[in-house]
Amino acid sequence: MKNALGVGLRSLWLIAAVICVVRPVAVAEPVAVRSAQGTIHGFLQMRSEDGHVVATGDIVQVTHGDQVTSRTTFHFKDGSLDDETTVFSQRRMFRLISDHHVQKGPAFPHPMDVMIEARGGTVTVRTDGKDGKEEVHTDKVALPPDLANGMVPLVIENLRLEAAETTVPMVVMTPKPRLVKLVISPQEKQSFSIAGTAHEALHYEVKIEIGGVAGMVAPLIGKAPPNIEIWIVGGEAPTFLREQGPIYADGPIMTVELASPVWGEVAKSGN
Repeated sequence: MKNALGVGLRSLWLIAAVICVVRPVAVAEPVAVRSAQGTIHGFLQMRSEDGHVVATGDIVQVTHGDQVTSRTTFHFKDGSLDDETTVFSQRRMFRLISDHHVQKGPAFPHPMDVMIEARGGTVTVRTDGKDGKEEVHTDKVALPPDLANGMVPLVIENLRLEAAETTVPMVVMTPKPRLVKLVISPQEKQSFSIAGTAHEALHYEVKIEIGGVAGMVAPLIGKAPPNIEIWIVGGEAPTFLREQGPIYADGPIMTVELASPVWGEVAKSGN
């Protein structure tokens, strides 16, 4: 089994509350499994645009037969939490089973708790009402089999190198659940180094296409969502390296990347 650290990362849930109306997305074939997922525990960090670490994270992924459960959790220095658990199957094709995403705390102007049940076609949103009591709203949505919520880096890791452009659908809250298209295209490769040894990363750009009248109006009113940048290592075991983009609608650009252990006195001091 090949391991990949990109499943369930944050940025591509970012379009909540940006668009008013979105047309349905045409059904396409799910992404073929080229690199099967295995059991992993990886460490991540999130940096702000000025380079400071604002949150540290873990990704824990376990497999049961052809079903994978991947949980990515970020704990922010201000006490905020970003927690996403994605369950998917990987029998020939990747298919989303469920995705539960929670964002709460000072870092998030619009806290959310959204549960997608792909097989049942339901999206459940939990919010705090005006009286402080929890409100639960469930919508039935016609969800396509190639839904990419919580799986965008995984989709990218399994793309064919010759693919010029790949389009997958995604559910966003506007505030009702709607479908948008993510258009993934390869960019120029970029070099990086590990312990002084040079390597090369595959670079992808993810564009969010709103579609319909809203898609035409959004750029005019400054609401067109920014593109997302994702870097991976290719080869026999494709692996996530870095992602840049906002983690909520109209939010600042954040960088999510792999973290390395720090040993000795520096580790004890927390610096």
